[in-house]
Amino acid sequence: GFGCVAITGTDGALIGIITDGDIRRHIANDLLAMSVDQVMTKKPKTATPDTLVATALQTINASAITSLMVVEGGRPVGLVHLHDLLRIGAA
Repeated sequence: GFGCVAITGTDGALIGIITDGDIRRHIANDLLAMSVDQVMTKKPKTATPDTLVATALQTINASAITSLMVVEGGRPVGLVHLHDLLRIGAA
């Protein structure tokens, strides 16, 4: 796993993500009593299936994150992780 879960609305559109970092930030704040909405990262950085690898890598580096949710029509269809980019030699 890559430590990232997509959160969607009732229409299937991406509304946020929960990362291992989000969980670590809230672990001391009674995490289990919090709602997903309170913990998730709203409006996460995203890519589309046709986003260039160079652009995805630039977004990841500039935002100090490790992954981008891939969306099509506002709905999550995948995840590109820094490890994916390293594996293909792009990073």
